Amino acid sequence: MTQDLPARMLRLLSLLQTRRTWSGTDLAERLGVTLRTIRRDIDRLRDLGYPVQGTTGTAGGYRLAAGADLPPLLLDDDEAVATAVALRTAASGVAGIEETAVRALAKLEQVLPQRLRHQVTAIQATATPLPVPWSTGPEADPTVLATLAAACRDHEITTFTYRTGNGVTGRRRAEPYALVAATPVWYLVGYDTDHDEWRLFRVDRLTDPTPTGHRAAPRELPAADAAAYVAARLATSPARYTLHATVPADAETVRARTWSLPGRVQPVDETTSTLDLAADNPHHIAAQLLGIDLGPTHAIHGTPELAPHLERLGKRLLRAAHALTRQDDQSKQRAEPDARNEPAGRRQT
Repeated sequence: MTQDLPARMLRLLSLLQTRRTWSGTDLAERLGVTLRTIRRDIDRLRDLGYPVQGTTGTAGGYRLAAGADLPPLLLDDDEAVATAVALRTAASGVAGIEETAVRALAKLEQVLPQRLRHQVTAIQATATPLPVPWSTGPEADPTVLATLAAACRDHEITTFTYRTGNGVTGRRRAEPYALVAATPVWYLVGYDTDHDEWRLFRVDRLTDPTPTGHRAAPRELPAADAAAYVAARLATSPARYTLHATVPADAETVRARTWSLPGRVQPVDETTSTLDLAADNPHHIAAQLLGIDLGPTHAIHGTPELAPHLERLGKRLLRAAHALTRQDDQSKQRAEPDARNEPAGRRQT
């Protein structure tokens, strides 16, 4: 049975939002109507402010494009809840997004049904983000992220200016594959067409992304997924300070207590593992080491220049420990009356 007009219009809009381009025939089959009806419904959407573009051909095609004004968005229940939760937490490592997220959330929550508000509140109450000292870092431009995200979605070849870690700046051309947020740094995984290989680009070093209008067939990533690819690349990337240790603990425990990337911890047997740490900031390595017992000192190797940093940090911890010990001793002395100054009768038990 053909849907009534309002329901069909909502369904049509929902379909247009899920795919870059639809043929008129596909839309007609999905909605159970004729091509003529589809054309009329498309005109109605345009009258409502939705910028639906048409393509020429036997059957014709349609795509929802960007317009001068933002028309209402159509979200199903799951999408609305996910969007509200994301806005409440605000994407980590994105410059200037917090205030904007609050404004957008206020608008969304105005129209959320009560049942969905309860879901959002429940998720937020049990999944509160925890800021940690080592989560600060370079922030990505939200406009750059949005452009790259669209290019990844559409498999559109994109050019951009990129600055390497050595400060060398140049123009790059790549097939964007995915964005990965390795808090607080955002990475673009893409295939560099000039060098004919997969590359990892830090988004905070990337400017002026420009889609070329040319689409490329998706390539097979040399990893299980984009996150695994980023983790593997980071685990093998050069760093100023390194430390290798054989640790008297199983690999799962060491990974959990040192927050290590996959590949940094390898099992030797059920009770022993090897740990490889690397960072440009010695404090990061020190923080990871605090969670484990390193065992014998002869099993530790690494960058000699790391030693004075760890020693200074160790002395700071010792001073803090000594201060707490003195405080505890003083508290005990105040709590225990001096028996020598008490009357004999009060010293009896």
